[in-house]
Amino acid sequence: MVNVALFVRLEAKPGKEQDVEAFLLSGLALVQEEPATTAWFGIRLGPSTFGIFDAFPNEAGRQAHLSGKVAAALMAKAGELFSAPPSIEKVDVLAAKLPG
Repeated sequence: MVNVALFVRLEAKPGKEQDVEAFLLSGLALVQEEPATTAWFGIRLGPSTFGIFDAFPNEAGRQAHLSGKVAAALMAKAGELFSAPPSIEKVDVLAAKLPG
């Protein structure tokens, strides 16, 4: 079961859209190493707007993710790839359907 999540909105700098897409694709390998990350999605919301949605069973899992490799890579690349700092929102999961 998942109870908490993160929604991260990312706005690519002009001409960096493919780089942001590649960054999100590469993030999957890192997040697969996180046992408390139950679900993780790299998404495209528009031509230059991207996002990450990930869900966790509890606050400890969410905090572990926020201090993990994906978050560190995101912040390291922020100035190069994004026109504004990533918008990171902590959200509560009210209902979910997961495989298994």
